[in-house]
Amino acid sequence: MAPRLLVHTRTTGYRHDSIPDALAAMREFTGAGIDATEDPAALEQPLDGYAAVVFLSTSGEILTPAGRARLAAHVEAGGGFAGVHAAACTEYDWPYYGELLGARFDRHPEYQPGRALVEDHDHPATRHLPAVWDFTDEWYDFRDNPRGRVRVLLRADETSYEGGGTGDDHPLAWCREQGAGRVFYTALGHASDAYRDPGFLAHLYGGVAWAARLVQ
Repeated sequence: MAPRLLVHTRTTGYRHDSIPDALAAMREFTGAGIDATEDPAALEQPLDGYAAVVFLSTSGEILTPAGRARLAAHVEAGGGFAGVHAAACTEYDWPYYGELLGARFDRHPEYQPGRALVEDHDHPATRHLPAVWDFTDEWYDFRDNPRGRVRVLLRADETSYEGGGTGDDHPLAWCREQGAGRVFYTALGHASDAYRDPGFLAHLYGGVAWAARLVQ
């Protein structure tokens, strides 16, 4: 049976206009079949049939207690998890989720062009990118720096845009292990244009495929 991903797009806070385009782009992912949902009950069911769960610009408190337990058990047992953009603005009331993702959203400057610096080219999410990647996004700042808890793949060059609040060491995309599972997160992906950008799509697909163990 071909592997499948559960892509969750529920929001109880800010809702990104790009979610329909992001979901359409995920449906083009060739590594696995996609089941998309905004129903919290979908995560109350056994998740062992999914190679990974993807939170695609989710926001706010979106899971029931049973859903939280299912997601944690899924990852601890070896399932994958990937978070995209506003996934870092999700489940603030669940301490485990902050550990799982690696960091929580704090603020962002205006949507604007900037530069991302590839810190680790030896990963499917970044191996296709130039060392300095020109992109346009919101350049999230986080409540604390996840370095030391995660494997940093990309960092933001705050000299390339206005309003950065982290400093020289500004992780932007990373991966980590939780229990027996793999976790990938990228802060990029605010606008619909991202989901038509070949470089970003390769970044997204590479990270999701890694979390789902479809690639090494």
